[in-house]
Amino acid sequence: MLDGIVPPLLVIAAAWSMFALRRSAARRSQPDWRVDLAIALGVVAITAGLELAMGRSAAYAHGPIRLWIGDVNSDQNSQQLSDPYTFSHIIHGALFYGLTHLIMPRAAIGARLIVALTIEGAWEAYENTDTVINRYRAATIALGYYGDSVLNSFSDIAACLLGFVLASRARWWWTVSWIVVTELVLALAIRDNLTLNIVMLIWPIEAIRRWQLGA
Repeated sequence: MLDGIVPPLLVIAAAWSMFALRRSAARRSQPDWRVDLAIALGVVAITAGLELAMGRSAAYAHGPIRLWIGDVNSDQNSQQLSDPYTFSHIIHGALFYGLTHLIMPRAAIGARLIVALTIEGAWEAYENTDTVINRYRAATIALGYYGDSVLNSFSDIAACLLGFVLASRARWWWTVSWIVVTELVLALAIRDNLTLNIVMLIWPIEAIRRWQLGA
C-alpha cells in the first residue's frame, strides 16, 4: 500500500539506481550534465507518479491554475504553483546544499544536486501520504489540508533547486542571513514557517498552536 514510508523509499530506491548507473558511466568518461538532468527529471517524474497513485490531484480541482495564492487557510493553499510555504522549500534547498557539502565534499555539484532533489522528492512523496496528511490535520494549524497537488509538488521541488543554487553561489553567512530573515517574515505574516512546521509535526506544543490559530 502506498502509505507511510513506502513512497519515499521508492523515490530513494529509484534515484539510487539511476545514480549507480551515473557512477558507472562516469568511470568510462567525463560526467555529462545531461545525465544529471535526466536523473533529476526522473526523480520528479517518479514523485509525481506516486502522488497521482496516492490520489493526489494533478492541479487545483475547483478553479483555474494560479501563479500565487497568499491565503494559507484557503483550499488553494498547496494546490497552486506557489504559496507562502514555497519559501520554506527554497530554504530546504539551501540546507541540502550545506548538508551535501559536509557529507560529500569531493562530489561534483551535479551529484550533490541529485542527492538534494532526491531528499526533496522523498519528502514530497511522504508528505502526501495519508499518514502525514492526517498528522498535519490533527497536530498543526493545517486543519483543512488534503495534500499537495502534483503541480504544487513540482513547484516545491523547483523551489528547492533554486535554494540549492542560491546557496552554492553565496557565502555561508549570507545564506544563513536570508534563511533567518525568511523564517522571521513567515512567522509574522502567516504565523508559521519551516521551524514551526517541523516542531508542530514532530512534537506539537499547544501554546504555539493557540498562537497560530490567533487565540
